[in-house]
Amino acid sequence: MSLERAKAYLETVGLSDRIIIPEHSSATVAEAAEALGCEPGMIAKTLSFLQGDKPVLILAEGAARIDNAKYRHRFSCKAKMIPSDDVETLIGHSVGGVCPFGVNENVTVYLDESLKLHETVYPAAGTDHSAVRLTIPELERACPNAEWIDVCRV
Repeated sequence: MSLERAKAYLETVGLSDRIIIPEHSSATVAEAAEALGCEPGMIAKTLSFLQGDKPVLILAEGAARIDNAKYRHRFSCKAKMIPSDDVETLIGHSVGGVCPFGVNENVTVYLDESLKLHETVYPAAGTDHSAVRLTIPELERACPNAEWIDVCRV
């Protein structure tokens, strides 16, 4: 269902033809990079956080890590990952396929500056066997309400 949800959303912005269904798992950055034949940094991993009771997604370059000081400075709270058992309910996609496409209405999406290290990135498309090949301008088109932030270190 999550792939269909992501695809339906991407159709609304004219990017559903960019979906890739690799033969092998794309659940982790390493698996996705191998399955897609790209550098791990080109994988746009989607990190799920709770800020109070508000779910937040941050897309970051595959090798990036959250910088806790930057996160606290930007959001005035500690970075608290959503427990894996709650991700699908709160976000709309399950772990391994979390992406910013077709998420629940109350989810806020951010794009980390680390993504700009690459011309093309590959976020998931709702499942652990999916990806979407997007340039940075296409990612911005696919996430029109997402704000660029700097909360990661590479």
